[in-house]
Amino acid sequence: MAFDTIIKGGRVVDGSGLPMRVADVGIKAGMITDVGRLAGTRRTIAADGLVVMPGIIDVHTHYDPQLTFEPLGTSSCYHGVTSVVAGNCGYSIAPCRPADRAWLTEFFAKVEGMSPSVLRSGLPWDWETFPSLLEVLDRRLGINAAIYIGHSALRRYVMGDAASERDATPEERARMADHVREAMRAGAAGFSSSQAPTHVDQANRPVPSRCASFEEVAELATAAGEGGAGSIAYLAASAVQGYDARDRERLIELAHRSGLPVVVQGMGYRPGARERWDDQTRFLASARERGAAIFSMLRTQPFMRPFNWRRGTSLFDGVFHWRDLGALPPAERVARLRDASVRVQLRSGLDHPNTDGSRGSTLPPPSMSAVFVDRSVADPGAVGKSLATLARERGVHPSDVMCELAAADDLETQFVWNSESPAGAEANAEAQRNPHMIVGTGDGGAHADRDDGAEWSTYYLRTWLLERKLLSLEEGVRRITHLPAMVTGLKGRGLIARGFHADLMLFDPVRIALGKKQLVRDMPGGEERWQVLPEGIVRVIVNGETIVEDGALTGARPGRVLRVGNPGA
Repeated sequence: MAFDTIIKGGRVVDGSGLPMRVADVGIKAGMITDVGRLAGTRRTIAADGLVVMPGIIDVHTHYDPQLTFEPLGTSSCYHGVTSVVAGNCGYSIAPCRPADRAWLTEFFAKVEGMSPSVLRSGLPWDWETFPSLLEVLDRRLGINAAIYIGHSALRRYVMGDAASERDATPEERARMADHVREAMRAGAAGFSSSQAPTHVDQANRPVPSRCASFEEVAELATAAGEGGAGSIAYLAASAVQGYDARDRERLIELAHRSGLPVVVQGMGYRPGARERWDDQTRFLASARERGAAIFSMLRTQPFMRPFNWRRGTSLFDGVFHWRDLGALPPAERVARLRDASVRVQLRSGLDHPNTDGSRGSTLPPPSMSAVFVDRSVADPGAVGKSLATLARERGVHPSDVMCELAAADDLETQFVWNSESPAGAEANAEAQRNPHMIVGTGDGGAHADRDDGAEWSTYYLRTWLLERKLLSLEEGVRRITHLPAMVTGLKGRGLIARGFHADLMLFDPVRIALGKKQLVRDMPGGEERWQVLPEGIVRVIVNGETIVEDGALTGARPGRVLRVGNPGA
C-alpha cells in the first residue's frame, strides 16, 4: 500500500494562506507524503464536506506540569490543538532539585491558579534536570510539546531561596547560562522570563525572575540563541501599561543578542485606547526596521470566567483585602463578608487596587460593569444583572452587592466576568490585522480556578473567520498553524505539504461551535476545573494517529517532544 491513511475528499486549507482545494491527503509513517487524488491505502477517512487543516499550534500554555501525568493536553486537544509550547512566563518544572519539589508545586498553584492537590497527586517527579524532563515527556505524550526553560525555576535551581531575594553573582549567572545551553542542546524551545509585577509567589514575594537584573535576562537569552532556533518569551515590568521606552529598548536588545524572535504579551488595541495602540504599532514597525522580530500574543475571545467565593478566584489577586479571602476557612469568609468594618476595607480595596509590585500582585480587577450574577438561590432576581447595575438599583457600592449575594448563598453565588462588547470586538479586529500579533493566549493547563482558555481556537474559527469573516479562512488558519510554527521554530509542523508531520484537524464548518462551560472532575485528587468542549470538530490527528474522534479521546499517545533547540532533531 502506498499509504497508511488517506483522508479523502476534504476541503484542504493547507496553512500556507493559499486558496483551499478539494483533495486527498496521504499519510505514511506519520508523515504527509502526498496531496492530490490518491489511492492505495490501509485506511480511508471520509472527509466530504469537512475542512482539513493543519493541527493548531498553541504558543502560550502552561501545560508542562499537566503533561507529566495527563498526556493529551485536555482541554486543548478537543479544540484541534496538536502542538503546544509550554514553560511560558519563566515558569517551568525543570530544572528542579528534589528538595524544591514542594516549593515548585506550591509556586505553580499560586502563580498559575493550578489546584495544589492535583499537582501533589499527579506530578511523578521522575526528573531533575531539563534534559531529563524532555526524556520523560517524550515517552508519555499524546500531543506534541515544546518547552521553554523558565527563568524562575532556573534561578531557584542555582541559587536556592536566595533566588527570591537578590541579584545573582557573576558565577551564578554563568552557571545559569550553562544550564540554558544544556537545555537548548537537549531541544528546549528557548528561554522564558517575566518581570511583571502581577507575578508573585506563594509567599506573596516577587517571583524569582523579578529579582534578576536585565543584564542577567539578556545573558541567558544570548545563551539560548546559541541553540540556533527557538524564541525568547519575555514579559516586561511595564507590559500591563503598554511597555515604556526602557522596556521597548530591552525587547530590541533581547532580539539582537539572541538572534531569535521575541514573544511578548500585553500589546493590543483596547476600546478607548487608540493613541496607545497607534504608539505600539509604530514601535513594532520600528523594531522590525531595526532587525528585531517582536511578536505579541493576542487574545481574540472575550473573557468569560465564572467564579464563586467558596472555590475562590485569582481574578482579585491585585485587590487588597479581597485577595486574602481565599486563605480563610469558608465560615470565616462568610463572617468577614458580613462584618460592617471589613466591608469598609473591601470597598476601599476595590476602589484602590494595588499598583505597587512590592506589595503583591498588581493584576487589575475586572470592571464591576462586566461582572454578572450567573446563579443565586437567595436572590434569583439578581441573575443576569451586573454588579454595577445592582449597585445603582440598590444605592450601595458594588463591593457590598458582591458581599451580600455571596454571604446569602453561603459563598455559592456564581458570578461571571464577561468582557464581551461591540467596542471590544471592533478594537480586537483591528489588532488582529497587525502582522506582529499571534492569535492565542489561552493559558492552557492553568487557571483551574476560573478556566484554562483552551476554547480560544474554536472561538476564533467560528466567530472571527466563519461568522465575522475578518480574514479569509485560509489566512486565518495560517495565523494559528504555520505562522506560530515559524515564530517558535517548530520543524516540519503547521503545513499540509509533503515532508511535514501529519498533525491535522478535521471540522465541519456548519456545526463547529462552543459548548457550555461546565465544572468537571477529571484530574488527580478529584479536584474540579472549568471546561468548554466544542461541537463539530470531527477528528484530531497527531503524527498520523487519531487522538480525538467525534469529541472522544481514542487512547492513542503518538505525541512527541518537539526538540527545537537541537539542530539535529
